[in-house]
Amino acid sequence: MLVIFDCDGVLIDSEAIFCAVDAEALTRLGHPTTAATISERFAGVPHQIAWRQLSTELNLQLPQNWLDDLLSECQRRFPAELAPIPGAAGAVTMIVESGDQVCVASSTGLSSLRENLKRTGLLSLLAPHVFSVDQVKRPKPAPDVFLFAASQMGFDPADTIVVEDSVTGVLAARRAGMRVLGFTGGGHAYSSLASRLMDAGAEHVCSVMDQVVERLPSLKS
Repeated sequence: MLVIFDCDGVLIDSEAIFCAVDAEALTRLGHPTTAATISERFAGVPHQIAWRQLSTELNLQLPQNWLDDLLSECQRRFPAELAPIPGAAGAVTMIVESGDQVCVASSTGLSSLRENLKRTGLLSLLAPHVFSVDQVKRPKPAPDVFLFAASQMGFDPADTIVVEDSVTGVLAARRAGMRVLGFTGGGHAYSSLASRLMDAGAEHVCSVMDQVVERLPSLKS
């Protein structure tokens, strides 16, 4: 069995930082909002797509380097604020020791993805099995990155379980023909996230990594 982990909000607690930066930026533009609101609408959605939608809705005229500046602000905060999700390293280790394979498939660019995993001490557990939207044509909710990861690992989608924290990611995994565990243990989680993940196609929802490890055997049958 192959277990594919999303990264942001599943292995590392980065979505909370992204959402805070976006909320602060939108507030500066005269549209007060909160990180929770950004999370509910855009968690798991690439920055460029989220801001394209916001620009259309709110008729924003954004500077050409707007997205680069936002990502730079996230990178500035990461050294002090970015942390692994509690129990992530232990979960990966236990899954591998049980005889299953593990990889990462993320909407983050490959270089940033690897750097963030390294910063949080997880890259050595996962490399070289780290796959990014950079390597496929379409982002989630298209299934491309999950199908690519499974093919690179030598697994059929039917023998693959995905751990995802976003509706976008769950939809992508289901469209790839994979089973899904929802995860709500990130700092960006909001009150209706668990029900939304289930509605999107997750079979179970876990709030901590120990539950992920406990639930996996029931999805293998």
